[in-house]
Amino acid sequence: MSDPVKKIRVGCASATVWENKKVIDGKEVVFNSVSIDKNYKDAEDKWQKTNSLTGNDIPKMILALQKAFEYVSINEE
Repeated sequence: MSDPVKKIRVGCASATVWENKKVIDGKEVVFNSVSIDKNYKDAEDKWQKTNSLTGNDIPKMILALQKAFEYVSINEE
């Protein structure tokens, strides 16, 4: 897996921008995708990731996704 292009963190919420390449009709097309996750510490104090959010996590994820959208929109080819 390649390295992310950009990682936006807002508290426990993160949106990661990935660059993807695909060949369509013989031409290479570059596009971005965004993955989301929430980081938390488990009962053993180890960092874990999930894509499940609580009510308090939603505004943080919205902000992270808005920043990801801004980054992708500005950096479109």
